[in-house]
Amino acid sequence: MVDNKQKMDNRDRSKVSASEDYEVQYLMTKFDLSKNRALELIAKHGGSRKKIESELTGSV
Repeated sequence: MVDNKQKMDNRDRSKVSASEDYEVQYLMTKFDLSKNRALELIAKHGGSRKKIESELTGSV
């Protein structure tokens, strides 16, 4: 069966949404963060998953 290209969702996987509890929870679990720290990082980096993970891992 061929994928229907008309049925694509609008999610942006490069961003972490502070309004989605499961995304915040994943970040908290992956990096052992408090909820407040996770939300601070999301706000600081505009939700950019790449920038947040870069800061937490110390890579550039």
